Amino acid sequence: MHPSLFDAARTCLDAATPEAKVSATFAAAEAFARGELAIPDDAPPPESIGMPGRPQRPRLVHPRELPKRGLGTDEGRAAFVHAIAHIEFNAIDLAWDAVYRFRGLPQAFHADWVGVAFDEARHFMLLRERLRQLGFDYGDFDAHNGLWEMAEKTAHDGLARMALVPRVLEARGLDVTPGMIARLHGLGDHATVTILELILREEVAHVAAGSRWFRWYCEREGADPAMKFRELLGEYARTALRGPFNLEARSAAGFDERELAMLQQLAAR
Repeated sequence: MHPSLFDAARTCLDAATPEAKVSATFAAAEAFARGELAIPDDAPPPESIGMPGRPQRPRLVHPRELPKRGLGTDEGRAAFVHAIAHIEFNAIDLAWDAVYRFRGLPQAFHADWVGVAFDEARHFMLLRERLRQLGFDYGDFDAHNGLWEMAEKTAHDGLARMALVPRVLEARGLDVTPGMIARLHGLGDHATVTILELILREEVAHVAAGSRWFRWYCEREGADPAMKFRELLGEYARTALRGPFNLEARSAAGFDERELAMLQQLAAR
């Protein structure tokens, strides 16, 4: 009898230190790839998670309390790398939460989000190492909890989760990262640029997984994807939409022409 994928996902969610979360993630993803984790059809509903395991630092504050820093100093660049590392650390939990919470779905759904968790853990490790090269570590700057708050708001509904976490919050990275890469190039920070270019390439595939399963849920419910996306944006994420949008990357990540036109129209308001 193989151990359950849901139990492995819960172990990753509960891991409280960066080291424990990353090593649990690598171990679970590798065990899943070897076929050693079962997805039981009769698994009970998921238990409530509350906050996943978190280190004592960084201190979590309201986004408005985070100081604005330029990229021109080492500390400013380190704060920027820390902010991205924090997003990737949260993204590990978001991927495992999708695996743990949403059950009775095709195996391909779980395979996609296990793969995303593995990628996010790699991204976090790369960024943490870069942070250390700059003389800092994860936890040295304050951060916010916006990504996990959206996970809690969409915990009851896999369709809303697929629409809003990958296709709104993570897709924002597709929009802003090219500009950050250009600025860091101009500052000669090629080490950070190399990491961000890798993350940008892989995040397109993560957002595409969200698009794929959002459409799958819509088809199952007989909903029109573009109309449903608009409805969910209005309900949950009105303030999260800011252009300009990276139309090429979003198109590669599964946004169709109607959705892209709608995003531009809503952001213009």
